[in-house]
Amino acid sequence: MKVAALQMVSGVALQANLDQARRLLEQAAQAGAELAVLPEYFSAMGLRDEDKLALGETPGDGPVQRFLADAARSLGLWIVGGTLPLATGSRERVHNSSLVFSPEGACVARYDKIHLFRFDNGREHFDEARVIEAGTRCVHFDLLARDGRLWRVGLSVCYDLRFPELYRAHARAGADLLLVPSAFTYTTGRAHWELLLRARAVENLAYVLAPAQGGTHENGRRTWGHSMLVDPWGQVLAQQDEGAGVVLGELDAGHLNQVRGQLPALTHRVL
Repeated sequence: MKVAALQMVSGVALQANLDQARRLLEQAAQAGAELAVLPEYFSAMGLRDEDKLALGETPGDGPVQRFLADAARSLGLWIVGGTLPLATGSRERVHNSSLVFSPEGACVARYDKIHLFRFDNGREHFDEARVIEAGTRCVHFDLLARDGRLWRVGLSVCYDLRFPELYRAHARAGADLLLVPSAFTYTTGRAHWELLLRARAVENLAYVLAPAQGGTHENGRRTWGHSMLVDPWGQVLAQQDEGAGVVLGELDAGHLNQVRGQLPALTHRVL
């Protein structure tokens, strides 16, 4: 099955971001992808954290959700909307949510980011908990490919990547593919992004698809990019360093089964 990680450099204007996302989704569909995954905060990278509050949508309806449903239906794609802000019932918090849409345009899964990023090195200051309410559930979904193969897909977002227990829960549920839509900072991405992605693939014997924000944004933030597809042996199959683009790669069920058969580490778990 061909999959696509869509890399963006999202700005503050919602419609401009959706227009860019649509172009990338069309490229992915034209290239034969069955699944296309957008990065974290694909619909807006605001000037301030509080900008997310004004963009929060009611679960089940809103301009970004309608955009994702329409794109999935018209392009015949499975689409994962990296993340968008969904209302929590509080005026002071939103969820940072990843939504999955089937080729029929139906929302079939929702994951609210569990681990909230905080970083302060004296020059850069981030604290998602100021406006984000953390999720509480591990979520996966089943994707039926055009060739009839059923893929179990585990959902995660960005900072979750540092918490291997989430991915082990996906592995216990039988996940074949792990998604990590992200907006890693340049500083942390340069140090740890590829290292962590390859580790999650190897330890869980699963493919990892990681679309990212990659460039300098209107708000002055610089993100690392390097969207990539990693195979269950830890090999990077495709990637793009910076700038908007489509990272394409193939999931090979035969290769996945071979690796798991040769090194059945998942059956050797003790703890």
